[in-house]
Amino acid sequence: MPSLSEETGGRVSMLMPGSTIGIIGGGQLGRMMALSARYMGFRVGVLDPTPNCPTGQVADFQITAEYDDKTAIHDLAVQSDVLTYEFENVDAGAIDEVRGITATPQGTDLLRVTQHRVREKQFINDHGTATAPWRAVNNFDELDAALGDIHYPAVLKTVSGGYDGHGQLVLRSDADLEKIRSRSDRGGGFPPSILEGFVDFAFEASILVSGNGKDFVTFPIVRNEHRNNILHMTIAPAEVSEHVAREAHELAIRLAKGFELAGTLAIELFITKDDQVIVNELAPRPHNSGHYTIEACSMDQFDAHIRGIAGWPLPKPKLLSPAVMVNVLGQHVEPTRALIATHPEWNVHDYGKAEVRHDRKMGHITVLTDDPAKTVADLEATGCWDDLKKKA
Repeated sequence: MPSLSEETGGRVSMLMPGSTIGIIGGGQLGRMMALSARYMGFRVGVLDPTPNCPTGQVADFQITAEYDDKTAIHDLAVQSDVLTYEFENVDAGAIDEVRGITATPQGTDLLRVTQHRVREKQFINDHGTATAPWRAVNNFDELDAALGDIHYPAVLKTVSGGYDGHGQLVLRSDADLEKIRSRSDRGGGFPPSILEGFVDFAFEASILVSGNGKDFVTFPIVRNEHRNNILHMTIAPAEVSEHVAREAHELAIRLAKGFELAGTLAIELFITKDDQVIVNELAPRPHNSGHYTIEACSMDQFDAHIRGIAGWPLPKPKLLSPAVMVNVLGQHVEPTRALIATHPEWNVHDYGKAEVRHDRKMGHITVLTDDPAKTVADLEATGCWDDLKKKA
């Protein structure tokens, strides 16, 4: 067991190869974390309720149990030198209970902030960074008052839970508001929520920042395109002004320092038509929009995450080639597999999920390119993603 430092919140001074990293969550992000860890010489354990989950397929061992099973989390902690997680809906209290058993370099403050949209927005604003206008709302009186400040259109989101658009309602008029009242009258209740004003953005973007608790590095800002509230494509790097690139880097470093970040943090952004950089959301882990880094960067987001939680130094990532990453959802598995033989430029990643479902993320494809616009057009021209064009 490596020595723990109380001054750094249970981080390890340096985790050596041969040590064990425990991952809570066994999906594709955990899988790619595990592969990075294995390359670096670490053993890997995973906690996930699905037997032979994507991470379990490449780990040394799997504990099959629900994510909130405190006994199972304790068992994983006992067998691990460091604990990490692949998604934010982890029981922070359960992690606190095992901090005396194993290192938890990310701590739980990061989790508690990013699990709660009001706390997240407040943290971002407190660290000198802009967000959409927002108000915390817990009942219809507060919602009416918030709409008086923010006006239509606005987005009502539950303060916790939700992903890929779940737990969100767009309010464009009083008619939409009445739908919420009707639902509440039918027993739907009014969960603690946040009302956010619309941002008139030119495009969506994101930036990754990684740290080891004291030193922090950023990856390039990238452009993201969503279809039906699910990330469809990432273009790296984003074509932005020097001002936008600098502001994205600086706000990422500010937030990382505020968290004393260990591991990788993704920051989702809106870039406005007048070059303002607005933070939308935080993800306390590697991110879908960072998958391009596996082929396109000198150090990918998963390597950076593992190095960060292991207390290793972090070199500044270099973009080796522009790239385009496109998600493969359940309905895209068959058409993309049928074209692998004729597209040697495709770097195909399959997540090893047993069940193929519509709109479920099953893998991704990354293409290194000197002409991202042409590559985007070439990918769309294959017809594999035509269903998203029809719905968009």
